[in-house]
Amino acid sequence: MKIVKESQGGAPAAVTGEDLALINALARKELKAEEVYTFSVRLCDNEVDRDFERFAPQTLEGLAGLFVGKSGIFDHQWSARGQAARIYKTEVVQEPEKLTRAGDGYCWLKGYAYMLRTDSAKDLIAEIEGGIKKEVSVGCAVERSVCSVCGADLREGQCGHKKGEVYDGKLCYASLEGAGDAYEFSFVAVPAQPAAGVVKSVGRGYASLKELAAEHPGCAVELEKLEEEAVLGRGYLSELKQEVVRLGLLAGMGLDHDTLVSMTDKLSRKELLAMKEAYGRRAEERYPLKTQLEYGEKAALQNEKDQAFLI
Repeated sequence: MKIVKESQGGAPAAVTGEDLALINALARKELKAEEVYTFSVRLCDNEVDRDFERFAPQTLEGLAGLFVGKSGIFDHQWSARGQAARIYKTEVVQEPEKLTRAGDGYCWLKGYAYMLRTDSAKDLIAEIEGGIKKEVSVGCAVERSVCSVCGADLREGQCGHKKGEVYDGKLCYASLEGAGDAYEFSFVAVPAQPAAGVVKSVGRGYASLKELAAEHPGCAVELEKLEEEAVLGRGYLSELKQEVVRLGLLAGMGLDHDTLVSMTDKLSRKELLAMKEAYGRRAEERYPLKTQLEYGEKAALQNEKDQAFLI
């Protein structure tokens, strides 16, 4: 069963040494980092789409390996002239905290693609960077189209359920199961899976934020502010650790100074605050504060004792 599904989404992809090795495994000649442009795409996911179909999570796992080496084209026009990119790596990304309409944890197939930095590719790279070429679609084959209501194969007409209808509170959709083959991914205009496509692309990696800011002046001011806040944060954290060590010694927990210092270095701010409160209570119990002036009943008793010596 041939499937064409559209999608949108992705994450930054920089050219690392590992990536370059995977790219060169597909190339006829050894390419250098500056010769390639990489980007990532959200190929497909397990959410119920506009066609009331979805890829089962195990199908995504099966498609992951099949998409490696496949071409990126336009509008599913299978022509050598339209080949613009090639997938060199894939992974299934799990987001269990997000539930699909089917009720299970969300996951999606992420593909990493590369292009050559040629004169003819400049416009496409600019369109990807500018968010013009964003939505993508996958062409692949699956073995079964399973009814979510009764489990029958919808292609064979084994049940009377219709996709998109609700039966006894249960949505009918087709679960695409059994990865058969992967053909290509295409840039398209309107995707069936709203979440798939290119979100962000990175032409090359940056060794540091300062290097990034040097090429993008708009980031320099924000970076300077972040550095100032980082200095203040490190100072606060250092003082908090010192206070925990001091209270730990006063609390008499049987830990020496070096042990407490080593322990606090591994704790988060939240953990340090909790330890500060606990050690503080223990220290107060061991060394309660005493006032220099006494009032109330105790002072009255003292006055009564002195009455015997008054004339």
